[in-house]
Amino acid sequence: MADLDLRPKLMVGEGWADFALLDSGHGRKLEQYGPHRFIRPEPQAMWTPRTSDWRADAEFVPGSDEDGGGRWQFDRPVAREGWELGWNDVRFTASCTPFRHLGFFPDMAPVWDWMGERLAGKPDAQTLNLFGYTGVGTLALSNYGPVTHVDASKKSVAQARANAQLSGMAERPVRWIIDDAAKFTAREVRRGRRYDGIILDPPKFGRGPDGEVWRLEESLPGLVRDCAQLLDADSRFLFLTVYAVRMSSLAIAGLLAEALKDLPGTIEHGDLCIREQGEGGRHLPTAIFARWKT
Repeated sequence: MADLDLRPKLMVGEGWADFALLDSGHGRKLEQYGPHRFIRPEPQAMWTPRTSDWRADAEFVPGSDEDGGGRWQFDRPVAREGWELGWNDVRFTASCTPFRHLGFFPDMAPVWDWMGERLAGKPDAQTLNLFGYTGVGTLALSNYGPVTHVDASKKSVAQARANAQLSGMAERPVRWIIDDAAKFTAREVRRGRRYDGIILDPPKFGRGPDGEVWRLEESLPGLVRDCAQLLDADSRFLFLTVYAVRMSSLAIAGLLAEALKDLPGTIEHGDLCIREQGEGGRHLPTAIFARWKT
């Protein structure tokens, strides 16, 4: 039976050559993405910024409702088709999306490292990336074996394939699947498939390619139960991240504990965060997580 560790943990992103959190405060954050600087909303940055000079190429101005909306205001030219960035050996295109982010989630970098550590020494590990988006995590996982990448958005999967080409990884053993994550996972259970690792990064709300409705609080428990059936005692991990909801990491850890009660290992939970650049940089929380490992 998997043991639930009640003590919360931090997974800290330190930034790298193509990304840095420069400053944060008063509900905003200032970030560097390659040659460009951006200001974006960040409700958890409740403190005072360390500096007053926040010159940036663009700022995302949020809409009036808390569930989304808003627009970019550009002060300097930024290529609308995007620009190339890298993380380790993965190359990808960043761009200013209508959803306020830049086409990938830099706070996931310590998660990609952690998954690699869990798979080390496991030849040809089979992994599943649900809600795989533009594929940076998928390409990182492909260093360890075949990956199944699932996302309901044709545009996101096309971008993920383009990122594989950009990285010189187009021939890696990746299955690119355009499908509703819950329906695909249920079919994999019926097929009797198993995986060495699964990562889930579900949205708060979404629609599948055939109009399927995803609501996190309603849909996540069933998906986690199906994911549990794709793992066994020889599997290495299940990693779940949750953004932008009023939920605790202990709650989603309890969900994993229930679903994985028949497997050995440990369930941990806590916050993803990014540390500001420079001495004494603060830790800005971005998401909660729960993870199972053997």
